[in-house]
Amino acid sequence: MLGSVDSCVLAGLQVRPIHVEADIGAGEVKFSVVGLATTMVKEARERVKSAIRNSGLEFPGRSLTVNLAPAELRKSGSGLDLPIAVAIALARAHRPAPERTAFLGELSLDGAVRHVDGVLVAARGLRDLGYERVFVPVEDAAEAALVDGLEVIPCASLLSTVQHLLGAEAITPATHGALPAHAPGDVLDHDLREVHGQEEAKRALEVAAAGGHHLLMTGPPGAGKTMLARCLPGILPPLELAEAL
Repeated sequence: MLGSVDSCVLAGLQVRPIHVEADIGAGEVKFSVVGLATTMVKEARERVKSAIRNSGLEFPGRSLTVNLAPAELRKSGSGLDLPIAVAIALARAHRPAPERTAFLGELSLDGAVRHVDGVLVAARGLRDLGYERVFVPVEDAAEAALVDGLEVIPCASLLSTVQHLLGAEAITPATHGALPAHAPGDVLDHDLREVHGQEEAKRALEVAAAGGHHLLMTGPPGAGKTMLARCLPGILPPLELAEAL
């Protein structure tokens, strides 16, 4: 029995797609992960096994081999937990891999899907690679949903994810939205209007902010360089979504 899904790992800001295959075969009971996995990924065996059992799903009682392709690419991070578990579940259910769909998430021992770093970068990269859908942890769904052209499925648990894939219980996709809006007073600790004196320096900040120019401040310690630099965000316009991404 063979099940497979897609995922990805990050190499700096580059997204490298990973094909996760799970093969359930005859032979002695063992669980192997191959494909140049780091120690962190190999530790996923215990997390995945406990998550599957504690989710009320059946863990294979036979030889289980998980392959992470391409084999020459070194894999790290805990984001491969969810795709490994889903590949195993699909193998047991004799279901094909969802097309143009990727999975990303860490699993806790009780089957909950936990936050992973780099979801926004991963989502943008997957979209650019032609993927149409990505399953991510619930707490990362809003971040991934900033990427246009990609359906984001928030995963609270392994069980709900598997049930969604098997058609038993649908998960509502995350709503695509803009960057969260904040009042200036909520996020800024320094206001240029409260700076007394330093007229030339304040004028330089205003010119740099208005024209998008570079700015270099020099002076002895205590002259106010750090304070003025912290005031600069308060006179800059809000970022457009494309700029923020």
